Amino acid sequence: MIRDQGLVSKIWRYAVWAVAGLFIVNLVGVIAAVVVNSFATRWLGTWLPIGLTTKWYFSAWKEFQLSSVVFVTFQIVFTVVLISGVLGVTAAYALARRDFPAKRLVVLLFLLPLLIPPLTYGIPLATVLYQLGLGGSFWGVVLINLVPSLPFVVLVMIPFIEQIDPRIEAAARVFGAGTGSLFLRILLPLLLPGMLAALLLVLVRTIAMFELTFLIAGPTSQTLVVSLYYAVFASGVRAGQSIDAMAVIYMVTTLFWLILALQFVNPSQIVARAKQQPAS
Repeated sequence: MIRDQGLVSKIWRYAVWAVAGLFIVNLVGVIAAVVVNSFATRWLGTWLPIGLTTKWYFSAWKEFQLSSVVFVTFQIVFTVVLISGVLGVTAAYALARRDFPAKRLVVLLFLLPLLIPPLTYGIPLATVLYQLGLGGSFWGVVLINLVPSLPFVVLVMIPFIEQIDPRIEAAARVFGAGTGSLFLRILLPLLLPGMLAALLLVLVRTIAMFELTFLIAGPTSQTLVVSLYYAVFASGVRAGQSIDAMAVIYMVTTLFWLILALQFVNPSQIVARAKQQPAS
């Protein structure tokens, strides 16, 4: 009986690894096909392209006005990062240091935008923003992206703040440190790794956030991922290699910031913290 259970367990383990391996091979194959096609002069009915060229990247940059799109993307992204950093760190500090009757409810409300699909709250929120005249504007895109970004900063920062001994702050105040001096000289150096992790991950999330940005973005406030969508589905004939070149630019941009963010934070710790928060 025990031998049969061990055999079944081993079969399940191999099956899980086989499915995971198949998924990874399929994903790598799709990405490789896009990358190779972005350099291909012609690739029809053969295992490899007839030749390689970089002209599609120059063509995509000009055809899709990527210089303007990339500039707008990082304007939006860094504005979201700045606002969510200032408000998120402040809110995280209050939640980490203060106990009050409705604390669990407040934490749960902060977590909701991270736990439910973006379209669930994105559509009614976009409707309100259009009614306020912010539809298609820069600030409309910023505001709608702040909804998931601000709670994310709070979620990441709370454990960083909780691990700082409150007696350090108390001692600094005893020696005459004001609020500004306390933050700049005591808290900021201790919180800097957590702040970098949170803000870099917010940056990656905002670059990759399609649903919310698509609902509110206009012709002059599209991020790179939304422009890529329009490049694929807009009317007219476009070279597939140019679209794939644009996709590679998007992937490389997102991957760069994601790798940088992972130097400062362990995603499994964030997931564990998210599960613990409602019950704390």
